[in-house]
Amino acid sequence: MNILGNGLHAASCDEDGLSVQEAELSVLQRIGVPEHDLLDVQSNLASTYSRIGRLNEAIQMERDVYSGRLKLDGEEHEATLLAANNYALGLFNLERLEEAKRLLRRSIPVARRVLGEGHRLVLKMRWNYARTLFYDSGATLDDLRKAVATLEDSVRISRRVFGGEHPLTVDIGDSLQISRAALRAREA
Repeated sequence: MNILGNGLHAASCDEDGLSVQEAELSVLQRIGVPEHDLLDVQSNLASTYSRIGRLNEAIQMERDVYSGRLKLDGEEHEATLLAANNYALGLFNLERLEEAKRLLRRSIPVARRVLGEGHRLVLKMRWNYARTLFYDSGATLDDLRKAVATLEDSVRISRRVFGGEHPLTVDIGDSLQISRAALRAREA
């Protein structure tokens, strides 16, 4: 079922993939597979919910996955940090920016310590945090300056680690341009 669900996703047939993923989760729950395996399936299912616009269902599942990872693996495990980032991204997509900021402020220092500055997940978490700052309509000048500084540092690290053409480097660079423009507009 997992292969079929992944294949449908790769073919951009997310609605069909959704029913396969929901059936897979149901079967795995019934047969009693380990919790780690269920969390993986739930995480994939949450991504599918998000892709098809079912953001409320996605965020509930992301919260459950993050909570489950915390209990099973602890806050320093890479799978928990990934779940934290996914949950924060879901919060961002729902414009629940304060919640996303709080979660990322808690998780980023752990990720930096455990994974290192140049790890892809750390860079993504910092990028997402900066976006929560500059997309917030109530952002202060200090928030915008912090977003710019975070993105400048992140794009420099991403270029060094992955190169200038890597999609993550490009995405961070695009956000840096947007945050600089927001800062200039606010300063003027």
